[in-house]
Amino acid sequence: MCVTGGKMADSEASSLGEIRILEGVDAATLADLEKACTWRRYSDHEQIIDRQSDSTDVFFVVEGRVRIVNYSLSGKEITLEDLDAGSHFGELSALDGQPRSASVMSLDNCLIAALAQDRFLNILRENAGIAFRVLRALAGIIRNSTDRIMDLSTLAANNRVQADLLRQARSGLIGENQAEIRPIPVHGDIASRVSTTRETVARVLSDLARQNIVERKKNALLIKDLAQLREMVEEVRGE
Repeated sequence: MCVTGGKMADSEASSLGEIRILEGVDAATLADLEKACTWRRYSDHEQIIDRQSDSTDVFFVVEGRVRIVNYSLSGKEITLEDLDAGSHFGELSALDGQPRSASVMSLDNCLIAALAQDRFLNILRENAGIAFRVLRALAGIIRNSTDRIMDLSTLAANNRVQADLLRQARSGLIGENQAEIRPIPVHGDIASRVSTTRETVARVLSDLARQNIVERKKNALLIKDLAQLREMVEEVRGE
């Protein structure tokens, strides 16, 4: 379902209030932005934008999760990042006017708000706080990309899986030496991110479980010994 040029129907009413880069925006400005957005719901694994397309809108993930992906010439899917509700994407094309650098698809039932390029650029010019958060988000993309390039260039497949688990664990810390990864990582998703096979991912997870470093729970993967996992990754990186 798509609603354009205004607020959504009462049954579909939503808000941009939880979008992180819009934190601190006053209620009147936020309401104006909501009216300016094109709102659309996407079903599971539906394409939102296509790589090399000429669209320049910026998208806000109001509900659900999306995946940023690229595809090799052989059609292999390469996962770049998963974004949850409160995130945004599409700012690169809005900033430089160039074609999309990646494709984006929904991971579940998503509600997405799209804001036109000119409105987005005006917000950046008028609100230093939002502009700073966009810059920080771009800096994070660069750092993450740099780390992944180094890992792909220098680490064996099993070590890349360990490094990916360590990255995911950073957002789920529980105590000083444990973390939870929710939802439980899908073997194929990890394999897509680190350019290996599902079988390799399964083998690495089994090895880590035998060493009592990870434990599979009902709804999460528990990292029981974060320090040991970090040491394993840092040792092969030479850190």
